[in-house]
Amino acid sequence: MKRSIFWLMAGAAGVVVANNYYNQPLLADFALAFHTSEGQAGTVSVAAQTGYALGLLLFVPLGDKLERRSMLRTLLCIASVALAAIALSPTLNWLVAASFLTGLVSVAPQLLTPFAAQLAGPQQRGQAVGIVMFGLLCGILVSRTISGSIAQHFGWRAVYWVAAAAMLVTAAVLSRMLPNAQPTYSGSYRRLMGSLWTLVREEPLIRQTSAIAALQFAAFSAFWATLAFHLRAMDPHYGSEVAGLFGLVGVVGASASTGAGKLIDTRNPRHVVLASGAIFVVAFAILAATGNTVAGLVAGVIVLDLGLQSGHVANMARNMSIKSDAMSRINTLYMTIRFAGGALGSSLGIWAWSVWQWPGVCAVGLGLGCVSVMIQLRPSMADAVQRE
Repeated sequence: MKRSIFWLMAGAAGVVVANNYYNQPLLADFALAFHTSEGQAGTVSVAAQTGYALGLLLFVPLGDKLERRSMLRTLLCIASVALAAIALSPTLNWLVAASFLTGLVSVAPQLLTPFAAQLAGPQQRGQAVGIVMFGLLCGILVSRTISGSIAQHFGWRAVYWVAAAAMLVTAAVLSRMLPNAQPTYSGSYRRLMGSLWTLVREEPLIRQTSAIAALQFAAFSAFWATLAFHLRAMDPHYGSEVAGLFGLVGVVGASASTGAGKLIDTRNPRHVVLASGAIFVVAFAILAATGNTVAGLVAGVIVLDLGLQSGHVANMARNMSIKSDAMSRINTLYMTIRFAGGALGSSLGIWAWSVWQWPGVCAVGLGLGCVSVMIQLRPSMADAVQRE
């Protein structure tokens, strides 16, 4: 399979996943627009991630049962409508509900990842996953820059009108360019969903990778959900555009995904996961010590995104090696748990900010990072995945 198709998938994954993260540099703007507190505005970010986690659970398993191109087209068209609803929000409650719906249907990246792994085959699986994950994380990071810049000059509603149009363009491109993918599961939807529990029960590797990913993404989300508040509190009270520019800084760390993918194809991915946990701890130590300066935040963001992406790619490659006919369902379990962790991390970060400000956010990140390392080091878990 030509590498160009994986880069196309990477671009699409980035464009779609961005829907869930446009809000993060804009939370302070939402608070001002709707005359509410920072904590209440933060529920927009939590709603988007919660919706995404539920969408992963309900829709991504269907990637094993339905033709993927048609499914992607349908989800992207609904996402366009949901984004337009955000742009039209008259109240904060409307904005929260529309953000939840947007997250619910913006699950295309998690259909594209197992699709890429299936097309690549076992010899290039890590590299293919790494490419798609690079696009996905770039979408997460660059979305903040785009939304911050557009909001600064045209208002936050313009961000979502642009995003709604981008969904329609992406749907058209994928429908034309992706190859046909035959379903691998012929049972009912009820049996399909029931098989998720069987996979969790019988595959300890899924339980381990999902727990580590949830903890790491929770730490990552705690940082990003509060960065706009922290920058607004600093002198000279930076706005949404500066908060968004930190997304570009994170791309430096995101570039680790392609290198991690190549390394995983030749080395034990468990070692990459363990190293990623240690990197998380270092990142939050940097943020705690120097996060009251822009230079310190820049350094922390680079290290944080390096840890997130290398660990995520390694975990994905491990999961895709379990059962070739259940890739979408395995990805469902992993990503649902991961994004549930992200929603929890956003809530923890916003709570910590409201009580202890920046030191509280860093303490949350440090604690979550340390627990992720401890899980990877547990002998019982290591023994359970020896078959790798």
